[in-house]
Formats: sequence, C-alpha cells, structure tokens
Amino acid sequence: MTRASEIVSRDLLKAFDSAIEKGDLPRTNISDAAIERPQNTDHGDFATSLPLKLASDMKMSPMVIAEILSRHLPKESIISESQVAPPGFLNLTLDPKWLFSQIHLIRNAKTAYGNLNLSKRKKIQIEYVSANPTGRLHVAHARGAVIGSALANLLKAAGHTVEEEYYLNDAGNQIEKFNKSLLVRYKQIAGLDIELPEDSYPGEDISDVAKTIWDEEGDRYLQLDESEAEISIGSKGIPKMIEGIKEDLESLRVQFDEWFSETSLYTQGQFETCMKSLKNKGLTTDRDGAKWLISTKLGEEKDNVLIRTSGTPTYFASDIAYHFNKFHQRNFAEVIDVWGADHQGQIGRLRSALDALEIDSTKLKIILVQMVRFKKGETSEKLSKRKGNVIPLIDLVNEIGVDACRFLFLSRSNESQLEFDLDLAKQQSSENPVYYVQYGHARICSILRLAEERNIDFSSGDVSILRDPTELSLINKMLELPDVIETSVGNLEAHHLPHYSMELATAFHTFYQNCRVVSSEKSDLPISKARLLLVDAARLVLGRCLKLMNMTAPDKM
Repeated sequence: MTRASEIVSRDLLKAFDSAIEKGDLPRTNISDAAIERPQNTDHGDFATSLPLKLASDMKMSPMVIAEILSRHLPKESIISESQVAPPGFLNLTLDPKWLFSQIHLIRNAKTAYGNLNLSKRKKIQIEYVSANPTGRLHVAHARGAVIGSALANLLKAAGHTVEEEYYLNDAGNQIEKFNKSLLVRYKQIAGLDIELPEDSYPGEDISDVAKTIWDEEGDRYLQLDESEAEISIGSKGIPKMIEGIKEDLESLRVQFDEWFSETSLYTQGQFETCMKSLKNKGLTTDRDGAKWLISTKLGEEKDNVLIRTSGTPTYFASDIAYHFNKFHQRNFAEVIDVWGADHQGQIGRLRSALDALEIDSTKLKIILVQMVRFKKGETSEKLSKRKGNVIPLIDLVNEIGVDACRFLFLSRSNESQLEFDLDLAKQQSSENPVYYVQYGHARICSILRLAEERNIDFSSGDVSILRDPTELSLINKMLELPDVIETSVGNLEAHHLPHYSMELATAFHTFYQNCRVVSSEKSDLPISKARLLLVDAARLVLGRCLKLMNMTAPDKM
C-alpha cells in the first residue's frame, strides 16, 4: 500500500508544478516537498515548510507561496483541508473517507503491514556482539545485541537481504590466556594445589567448563605436557563456551545466520592475501622486528603495527582482513558493525585501510553503543569488571524477562547513555512502558474475544460511519509505521520503534476510553462492527511493532 506521506508529497509537488505552469510561481526545481507530521495535531495531519525554503530563491513572501500552493492542490487529493500558518507553513488535513479506507488495507496486509517497497535493495551484513569466546556474556553485551537484532529486523522490513553475523575472535593472545586459565581450573578440580596466575580469566564460567570437561574426560589432560595440554583442553573448551554464549543470546531472542571464525582468515589464506595486497601498494614496512602499516601515508597521525615481533597479528590487522573478506570474498553491498563506544578510536584507521584496499569505506557503517547504568532503588552505577559487579546476561533476563530487556535497551538512542531501572522494568503498571504497550495489545485481544463470544461478525462493517476524533487519531498513528521503519533504516536508529509503539498504544488507550466498542444495545451494532474493524487493524499494527522488536504480543495480561 502507498504511504500517506508519499501521497501527500506527490500532491504537493503536483501543486508546485501547477502553480509554475499557470505562472503563479517562478520556475524553480525542487525534489523534496519537505513534509513532516506536526507534534500538535491541531496543526493538521501533515505540514510543509516548503514555502519557507523557497522564499529566498523566489523573492516572495513565504505566506504568499503557501497560499498559492494551497490553491493549486489537486482536486482528487487525499488532502481535504489546507491552512496557511505563520511564518509560512502549510498545514494539511487528510480526508477522513480516505483514512477510513486504510483500515481495510491494513487488515489485508496483515503481518506485512509497514514493509517498504524500496527500489534499491541491498545485500547487507550486520555484525554485532562479537565478544571473545573466553567467557559467557554479561549485561554490558546486552544493549548491542538488542540494537543489532532489531536493526536487522527493520532492514528486512525495508526489503533488504540481511545476514546477521557473530565474529569469533578464536585466535591470538586472549585464546592462549583462556587455555591457560581453563587448564588451571581443570587441575584444581583434579585436586592439585595450584593458584590461578594473576593475568588469567577468573570467571566462574571457566570453572563450569572445566568441571564439564573433567566429568567427560577424567584426568586425560594431566597425562600431557603443559603446552600440549593447554592447546588440547582449549580446543575442547572453546566450543563449550560458544555453546554457552549461544544460550545467553537465545535467552534474549538473538540468533545469528553466521558464526565467523577469525582462525579461518589464517587457515584459508585470506589474511595473507590481504597483507600481500597492502604490501604491493607499498603500505607496509618491517620495523623493530614487527610489520607495520604505514598509516601516515593514508592521512593518519601515526603508523600501526600489523604483526607483532612474536609473529601474531594485532586486532587491527585481523579487523582489516575480516572486512576485506566481507567486501571482497562475500561481496556485501553494505556492512554494519555494532561496536561499544570504547572502540571509537579504531574507526578512522580501519576506514583508511579499507580505502587503501580499494574498498569504498562509506559502505561500512559503524554504530557505537554507549554504556549502560543500572538503577535499583536509589542506587545507580556503571557495571565494571574491575568492580566485580558484572551481572551475567542470562541472570538479567531471568530477573526481569526478555521483553523488558529488549524494550528498555531499545528505548534510547545508541548514542545516549542509558539508565536501566530494574525496579521499573518489573512493575505491572502504566508507568512501565513495556507493560503499557503489551497491555494495549492484550486489551485489543480481549475486545475481539468479547465480540466472538457475542457472535458479532464484523467483517462486513462500514467504517465510513466512524466519526470520533480519537478514531481518526488512531488511524493516523497506525499509518506512521512505514515512515518509522524508513527513518529507522535510513538513520540506522532502532529507538524510533519503541517510541512509536508507546504513541500507538496511547492512541489506542485514548480511543478505548472515549469510544465504547462492543455495545449490548442492538441499535449500536453497526458502530460496534465499524470499531471492531478499527480495533483489529490496531492489533495488527501494534503486534507488528512488537515482532520487529522481537517481543511477544500477549493476548492476556
């Protein structure tokens, strides 16, 4: 179905062309009708600032331009009323008959409502979380996981082909440290009096893996020399830790299409191919026993180590090779990385390296996710490994529920720090936005159940008899979903979705308070049928929002 915003834009551009053709406006080229939805609904369903934008070039008063555009609006327009407002806005109100007709279109679209029909569809990869497989996930990983998975849903709704990926850093120093830590825990379980080295991973999750390996393998790794034992037990432990990470993510309703191994970059020769390409371009040098990227040739302030004196690649080198693989080997048209805000300093040098490899770095979009503070009662603090107050992700999900986790982590822009109120998340009241939105869906389902119990078949209802302003407001709000999806995808911002869901739930609750839907009076049957059609459309739209956020749409609360 064609969006209201598209039709209004088209009608305004027709008015503009007509005014020029009749000589009422001087000839000027424009492509954007500059429409928006006013915050104050008294100013109409849409408004345009086009007269203000044209005033300087046309050397005319914006109020006069607005008046001329109003006169030239096409007669067959879905705009039923236009009003000029200072200093040069044109406020537009949609035809109620057209609005009512959209109820049927929404119901016919069903769960596809809101999907975009973009002319340019892309093969997009979105990579997020990608924590080292040296421990289970904790709450600091949750925000990026929720944002990444919601963005993937939104991109799919826009018609793109999307692949969700987790990058496994299963090579390098951190894996060696994991192997050593795991072997020590294994030996402790075996009864050996041995201390965990200071630079080891101390987490209980490693002890849990060691206990599982002991139960399965017995003292097998005690029979091997230290170096062989570390490598062997690590090859057993890493897959078990990855399974734990998958369990953590599934608790948050996050699943990946691809788990990409860093090790594969080396074993399949892709890392070597990438490094050779940089060398052939004269961008690498050997210095102090290490291999460096001459980043200063690329406009960076300093050069960067690619391969350490030990022969092991740096994170930076593997990142270059990994993105080389994404664009050159797998041919993604666009790549989106969701990173923690502490990685901001790495963006510039990575983009420079990609440009040097003849990869258009503008095709790499990086979303930085800010820190989360958790509030309980009057206490608010940022979680820190050093403070020892890290909460396992799965514990948070078990405490407040996956729906609350997902909604609240999405509720603020990724660029803003988030204070997560644990007490509010568990409240069953209208103060809790999660409860408020889901209760809206449950209330709708209870109304439809009541209609079914009373054997009301509303499929033939006449929506043209609807008249209440709250009915029109609810329809108008439902029609915003495609625009919300477009904005979210265009800006790679998922937080618009929970905000819109709240507004939609508010529009429904307001309608419900003002309009009785299922009446026991026989004379009210026509209006009941019409309102049931409206309510059913609202169920589909609110349910669609919840599904895009990977939340449940309850039929009871």
